[in-house]
Amino acid sequence: MDTEPPFVRHSQILSFAKEKVNLDSEKRKTYRAQANNLRESLEKYINDHADYDHLRMYHSGSVEKGTALSTINDMDVAVYLKAAKEDVEEGDLLTWLRDRLIEAKPQNMDASQILPIEAGAHCVTITYKGTGLDVDMVPVIYDGEPDGKGYLIPWGMDDRVLTSIPLHLAFIRKRKEEHPDHFAQVVRLVKWWAKLQKGANQSFRFKSFMLELICAHLVDTGKMDVTDYPTALAQFFGYILNSGLKERVIFADNYDADDVPDKTDVEIIGIFDPVNPDNNVASRYTEENRMLIVDEAQKAFDAITQAKYSITKGEAAELWKRVFGHSFFIAI
Repeated sequence: MDTEPPFVRHSQILSFAKEKVNLDSEKRKTYRAQANNLRESLEKYINDHADYDHLRMYHSGSVEKGTALSTINDMDVAVYLKAAKEDVEEGDLLTWLRDRLIEAKPQNMDASQILPIEAGAHCVTITYKGTGLDVDMVPVIYDGEPDGKGYLIPWGMDDRVLTSIPLHLAFIRKRKEEHPDHFAQVVRLVKWWAKLQKGANQSFRFKSFMLELICAHLVDTGKMDVTDYPTALAQFFGYILNSGLKERVIFADNYDADDVPDKTDVEIIGIFDPVNPDNNVASRYTEENRMLIVDEAQKAFDAITQAKYSITKGEAAELWKRVFGHSFFIAI
């Protein structure tokens, strides 16, 4: 006896993603244009002032990667500074950068649009009054290393963290090229789920970079079929459940796997930056954080599994709303 296909299929989730999840292409163009104008304005000013220590800027973050959500209201720009700034304390470095931005008056901005630096900040934020877009200017200390490698100074950490915006972008671009359209879309769907969890529970932590790396790990190892979104999502949540996020995630794009330090007793989750083997991007996650992610993944996995065998469209839609929120709909 033939059985009815599930009510929520790839095409239904794709329709929902296009309508609710994905950043509109026109908005993306507008945001990029604003960030480009800002960058060009600053670079022109700095080029006219040879005493400045600026080298160049890179777009970074989800808009540049193509994984931005419709709800995004900020963009990241990495500002590479000469190593002469390495002796400046973190707070002073941000103050120095903000002062230079105020002097430059990019696009004739009012100083009030270059926001004061708050405790815990890792960037200088510029806000656009018209679109409401914020551009976060993140300083990176650069000492001439190849591939755009430089050093971030994360708030509250004594050690600088090696990074490379070009290599991070290349890492995501490689997966997008291997899985055109689908990889980025699955990342956006997972990020949408995580965003909903954060909104419902302030204790829930699961940063976007970690989500991207887990998705990359799953497609690299053949554990995720991104061509079918219900399957891909079930595999994503199933991986979290099966591994408990206790399996180390390591990439060999830019270094040997053996370069990653041995696991220590304090490591709860081990997901390693594909540019820097010493940077466990989950190093600050606690056991409580891990368990909460696993618990929410269990709920999402159960909902997807039950929806597959729902006997009514309404029942299936309600189950998927546990994953994607009340805005989820089934396209006819």
